[in-house]
Amino acid sequence: MGACTCFLLPISLKPPNPNPTSNFSKHQHFRTSKITCSSITSESQLAKQELLNLISDQERGLKTQKDPAKLSAIIKAIDAMAVIGRDMVTTDNSLSATWRLLWTTEKEQLFIIEKANLFSTQAGDVLQVIDVEKGVLNNVITFPPDGVFFVRSDIEIASPKRVNFRFTSAVLRGKSWEIPLPPFGKGWFESVYLDDDIRIAKDIRGDYLVVNRAPYNWKE
Repeated sequence: MGACTCFLLPISLKPPNPNPTSNFSKHQHFRTSKITCSSITSESQLAKQELLNLISDQERGLKTQKDPAKLSAIIKAIDAMAVIGRDMVTTDNSLSATWRLLWTTEKEQLFIIEKANLFSTQAGDVLQVIDVEKGVLNNVITFPPDGVFFVRSDIEIASPKRVNFRFTSAVLRGKSWEIPLPPFGKGWFESVYLDDDIRIAKDIRGDYLVVNRAPYNWKE
């Protein structure tokens, strides 16, 4: 999460915006043709299923860290999805959701997931909660039944695919206690593919992220 998104963390893309940090209004009408969820082709469905099959047994990325061949295959599948999503606008309100981690290469996040047992707990859902209209993002790691670590961020839309973010605060919370932590960075991520089910992103450090829409809305 330079800095990166907490799990945010995307690759055969269109040529980059020559001024990627320029500010775009959240309500700006991009000229890029938008591909809606209803226009997803059988080709994209097959490519998506291939990616989901590849990551299904990877324990959110823990196993992939020790398997270069698997990592290469997953990145190749992500490349294929990025080509399918090349004309998508992924920074409109369709980005607003509680997104649940399926797979990532983000080492700090994977470290917390792997080592949570050292603190007599284990990681539950890992989430990215985005509200485009309000310009906010929360990166969340849950520790059931009552623990949670989350990082608050402000976001701004930079392009049809890129979101800039700046961490504003962080909180480690238990059942009856809370420890505030200072903010610690800024960066960007690009959602190279998004539909009704999943989103695929790449961040400023080159880390990858695959998430799906959680069946619930996370609230602080």
